[in-house]
Amino acid sequence: MQFGGRRKKISTNPQSELYGQHLQFYGQPPLENISLSEFETFAVERLKLLKTVENLGVSHVKVSDQYKGKLESQLKTLNFPYRPDADDKKSQSGPTEYEKRRKDHISHFILRLAYCQTEDLRRWFIQQEVDLFRFRFNDLDPKQQLPFLHKNNLHYDTISSEEKIELKDQLINSSFGFSGIKVMEHEFYKVPFQDALDLVRLRKVYLKQGYAYIPHQDIVTIVLNDFRTRLSKALALTARSLPAVHSDERLQPLLNHLSHAYVGQDYSIQKNVGKISLDQIDSLSGKSFPLCMRQLHQSLRENHHLRHGGRMQYGLFLKGIGLSLEQALQFWKMEFTRGKVDADKFDKAYAYSIRHMFGKEGKRTDYTPYSCMKVILSNPPSQGDHHGCPFRHSDPELLKQKLQVYKVSPSGINQILELVKGMHYQLACQKYFELTHNIEDSSFSLNHPNQYFLESQKLLGGGKDIKREMDAPQRSQENSASKGSAATQEVAANTSQHLAEMTEDLESFFQEA
Repeated sequence: MQFGGRRKKISTNPQSELYGQHLQFYGQPPLENISLSEFETFAVERLKLLKTVENLGVSHVKVSDQYKGKLESQLKTLNFPYRPDADDKKSQSGPTEYEKRRKDHISHFILRLAYCQTEDLRRWFIQQEVDLFRFRFNDLDPKQQLPFLHKNNLHYDTISSEEKIELKDQLINSSFGFSGIKVMEHEFYKVPFQDALDLVRLRKVYLKQGYAYIPHQDIVTIVLNDFRTRLSKALALTARSLPAVHSDERLQPLLNHLSHAYVGQDYSIQKNVGKISLDQIDSLSGKSFPLCMRQLHQSLRENHHLRHGGRMQYGLFLKGIGLSLEQALQFWKMEFTRGKVDADKFDKAYAYSIRHMFGKEGKRTDYTPYSCMKVILSNPPSQGDHHGCPFRHSDPELLKQKLQVYKVSPSGINQILELVKGMHYQLACQKYFELTHNIEDSSFSLNHPNQYFLESQKLLGGGKDIKREMDAPQRSQENSASKGSAATQEVAANTSQHLAEMTEDLESFFQEA
């Protein structure tokens, strides 16, 4: 597989030229060939990294030591470059620094393809990439920052000691927390004022003859604005190329899969079948269901019916927490026959779809419970529907009323609505978990409704009966074919065969879903 792009004259030393630093503006696309297996692996691991960036950005101050330590740990775990001064010596058990930087470069461009498709996806991707860039830029030594800026056509220069002395009083007055000694110790950048409008608006810089004098700790604001602008333009250009990319039958299902990807535990492997009784569901819905499933359960009880989207979302969730096929048929039939559907109509019109989601009909695909990403991004609810994510799809005022009914405190509601306003829907759900379970920190990153249920049961002491083995194999949410694990075991022996099966499975999933 080859990434397109305008070829430039090949450097005599491409390794030192392209990957000379652990940080870049991603201006030049990769031009090498990679396998489909490497394509997917790089993309999924960068997606895990960006998910971590998102979660840490809300739960910690972005310049705090705790934030830096946790993000550096994740970069190290996923084999991405994390130290600006790292050399290229191969460690005993890991890739070289060059290999890490190559992976960082290629994986960024893969996710560009996946996340340029809608405005919501572009906005999310830009924000996480900007936060990751901020962390890496701040990690550079001030002496490394200036060459990096010049290399990327940001020709900002530091002022001389003589100019510092001349402007000492003005720099002290305009720079927060700076004394005369600090002014002489730290670098100041001389930048055209139009490049520093955010800082000018906040009156954080000294202006003279069309230039802004920016302390070294604030230059990151200018650099981030430039990075954000470049990335936004690049995503817009990438979106125009999507028809050509989608014509490649190898790439289309993979890219669609990545934009809805769930990278956590697989909840399709049922190890607690029969651990839940039908009599428990009402009680569990109030204590341990996430808001999306609680809403579906309440609507089902009130209307004795759910449309197809709701039946799929809620039915697969119930399957994931332990309902067997027999229990599911009994549960849905009992509820539907309380409304306008008689037993004969249920058997003819609805029983088949329930058996189908358990892999007993049709193509025998054993469907996986929906992840948060799939609930948020696919099949938005229309009028009369009750599926979807309440934090994403509900009007803020209706969401507020619903949270009040569920006895969430006013301050808690405000915290949730602030997260919703910032489009942090999963974090809003995690905050809902913390508020309804009376804990300060949930100590996990919420990615799946079934994860919410499991963590709730563990916290409430119900984990002995309702427990899933936490070492279950991890895989993508959308790789739902029943023979996926067998294909994975054959990778070493026959990679091309595995990739063909993987792509076919993904295509069949999106056709079914």
